[in-house]
Amino acid sequence: MSERDAGPAPQPAAWPAEPPHIPPYVPPNPEPDENIRHSLFGEILDWMLAPLLLLWPMSIAITYLVAKSIANQPFDDALEDRVTVLSQQIRSVAGKTSGQLHPSGRDILRADDVDSVYYLLAAPDGELLDGDRDLPRPRPNGADDHARSGAVAFRNDSIHGTPIRVAFTYVNLDPLHERAAGLPAPAPPDPPLALVQVAETLDKRAHLANEIIKGVILPQFIILPVILALVWFALSRGLTPLAELQQRIRARPQDDLSPIDPRQVPEEISPLVGSFNDMLERLGETVEMQKRFIADAAHQMKTPLAGMRMQSELALRQVDPAEIHRSLEQLAKSSESATRLVNQLLALARAENQPQAGLAFAEVDLAVLARETVQDWVQASFAGQIDLGFEPPEQPVAIAGQPLMLREMLSNLIDNALRYTPAGGSVTVRVRCDGPGEPALLEVEDTGPGIAPSERARVFERFYRILGSNTQGSGLGLAIVREIAQQHGAEIDVFNNPRSHSQRFPGTLFRLTFPPPVHDANAAS
Repeated sequence: MSERDAGPAPQPAAWPAEPPHIPPYVPPNPEPDENIRHSLFGEILDWMLAPLLLLWPMSIAITYLVAKSIANQPFDDALEDRVTVLSQQIRSVAGKTSGQLHPSGRDILRADDVDSVYYLLAAPDGELLDGDRDLPRPRPNGADDHARSGAVAFRNDSIHGTPIRVAFTYVNLDPLHERAAGLPAPAPPDPPLALVQVAETLDKRAHLANEIIKGVILPQFIILPVILALVWFALSRGLTPLAELQQRIRARPQDDLSPIDPRQVPEEISPLVGSFNDMLERLGETVEMQKRFIADAAHQMKTPLAGMRMQSELALRQVDPAEIHRSLEQLAKSSESATRLVNQLLALARAENQPQAGLAFAEVDLAVLARETVQDWVQASFAGQIDLGFEPPEQPVAIAGQPLMLREMLSNLIDNALRYTPAGGSVTVRVRCDGPGEPALLEVEDTGPGIAPSERARVFERFYRILGSNTQGSGLGLAIVREIAQQHGAEIDVFNNPRSHSQRFPGTLFRLTFPPPVHDANAAS
């Protein structure tokens, strides 16, 4: 190895017979409550019925208050009319107040219920003129002031422990007396006011309110089960497309990985179907790669295995030790060829499966990696009498990549160059970067027969071999290079070797252009 560079010459590192085992992805342990399976039907039902069942008691309470207000109004109007009629019975003659309800008027007043209606007529000095002495009189408050102005006021009270509703007013017995309003103190004396009260118990009001509530609430007890049944039915119908989708997926053949038509599902399920279709597409690609690998392996292994079998049978029939030795040599070559083919098939399968397995990139010094890889091929270059050299960059070149895959890629480029370079030729590996923020370049050039421009696009295809080439190979090396380069975002270009001046051996230059080095990219941003 020239320096370009020099060093020990170990054997080329063979790709492992089997790709390393990649453990399946195991999601982190979820929280305990996440392990419980939730029913979509039950969850939607809960969110619909919980507010309904919560608001229903509130609706009953509001209905009860409204019913009481509705029931109070007509009874209050009746009490107000009775107070107005009784007010007309009070007279003041020669300074003496009189007022007594006629028996027929008393019967009319208590026509509904004798025990539920009370009244009271009182003179300005508090003397009882007529009515029930035990009926409580008003206490001084805002309603009392309102009644003193001649209007009818209401209050809640009780008599003999029974709640009652009282309507009362004051009758001015001196109509010529006018109270001064808004005048400075001292205020004029108050006029003589007689008290008129009519009260009734709350039984009839409560009965009416209960009847109203019954008329409103009882139908709800019938409507609520109907609503629940309709909600249950609507949810069942709404979730039917999910059940139909499940049946269509279960009815599919085992090997059917075609996408599901999103037009056949509701709009809300379309994102789920889209994600499922993406998964089917990735699964299809994986299955297709596995089928292609099996087909390629079966096809390519036929020839070396048949040769090995033929050579072994031939050796068994030979008696001459020289012929047996020659057959065993051929058997060893066939075994070596089969081993290399298997290794490259596994390498290609590994490279193609890296996107699905999740390629873990790290910062890699491309110059160090290239130097170590070149050292692995020094012994092979000595065996072929080829000058293998390495041209390092002036400073470290860091890229983001997977070291094992990058070594495999460069090893295939070097192996390809050594195979096609005749004895006495040279192979050079070069790493360079033209400046900060510039892409990193990895070049492998040889002094072999070169690649015609019409063939350069096809040499990266699987098992493609240039016609007229007698060099042994599997046709997979450059396919592996292309796959690994694509995963690292690198571009591959093929040129004639600009340093070769031979028309017979114009040589080949493979140039891989990587994205800008890690440090330069960070500095630029």
